[in-house]
Amino acid sequence: MIIGVPTEIKNNENRVALTPAGVFELANNNHSVLVQSGAGLGSGFSDSDYKEAGAVLHSSAESVFQEAQMILKVKEPLESEYPLIRKGQVVFTYFHFAASEKLTKAMIASEAICIAYETIEGRNGDLPLLTPMSMVAGRLAVQEGAKYLMKSSGGSGVLLGGVPGVQPGKVIILGGGVVGTESAKMAAGLGADVSIFDVSAARLRELDHILPANVKSIFSNSYNITKAITDADLVIGAVLIPGGKAPMLIKKEMLSKMKPGSVLVDVAVDQGGCIETVRPTTHENPVYVEEGIVHYGVANMPGAVPVTSTQALTNATLPYVVRVANDGWEQACRDDQGFKRGLNIVNGRIVHEAVKEAWGE
Repeated sequence: MIIGVPTEIKNNENRVALTPAGVFELANNNHSVLVQSGAGLGSGFSDSDYKEAGAVLHSSAESVFQEAQMILKVKEPLESEYPLIRKGQVVFTYFHFAASEKLTKAMIASEAICIAYETIEGRNGDLPLLTPMSMVAGRLAVQEGAKYLMKSSGGSGVLLGGVPGVQPGKVIILGGGVVGTESAKMAAGLGADVSIFDVSAARLRELDHILPANVKSIFSNSYNITKAITDADLVIGAVLIPGGKAPMLIKKEMLSKMKPGSVLVDVAVDQGGCIETVRPTTHENPVYVEEGIVHYGVANMPGAVPVTSTQALTNATLPYVVRVANDGWEQACRDDQGFKRGLNIVNGRIVHEAVKEAWGE
């Protein structure tokens, strides 16, 4: 199979979909890998690294898309890439279709095979290709929240860990999945007063066992959330419905109850967001203030640490990429029902139930 790796073009997206080690593995399986020149520079990989691993370098994205039977990306195709995708071509990336009707319609029109990293399931019902980036995003959410709490960054001026004789900052985390758990670990490690919310009592019991003593587990409902955010310094949205839109947990009218200068970080923004007033932002312009509250809505947070993120992503995706390349996407789906759940759009039809529900089909 001919596999193409174009340069990512989303704002400040420095990740690349495949490391030279991944290229080497595919080449050893007798596949051709086309890499756009410069695609790996942001992640610390030179063109010569890819060439030595067995890749063929291409000067343009157009030629990569034109020749490749399968396109590997990190983020969803952007509008300028829509015309490059053709009928029957496999596109394997993070799509998050429920957050963009324009993207969904474009991929339907392309009649490509759209396989989404974020909806592939493991044998235990986990999300193996989403997990590594969720871990990165969860840890970054606390770092970014702490940064924008600083007065010089527009925040209230609270140090999350406090100091002896001064209360630590209060962190509220909405969602007890991978993002929420990693956020809780980071915030607790800083010494913050942390509360993590989830709708599953069983999950809350698990979190009580694995998280430090300065993390409280609380059942998630509107009353408890409204009460908790009134004195929060940092609120992190970390909810997930695989393939679907995130539930709206914090409404605009609730912001008036929060402390001025507190920070909202919505990691779920790439799935529509769980905070009504958070909109997608970029690494270049990551925050804005509304109702006196600092909002952070960067939709590709792991792109800020591409050296770590790219390696973690390829570690997770490569076994699936090799399987598709060796056997074809149809056989891969027949062999693995969890991988089949990664199919979102096939030959002009939405085939994933959560994406159908998001757009009323």
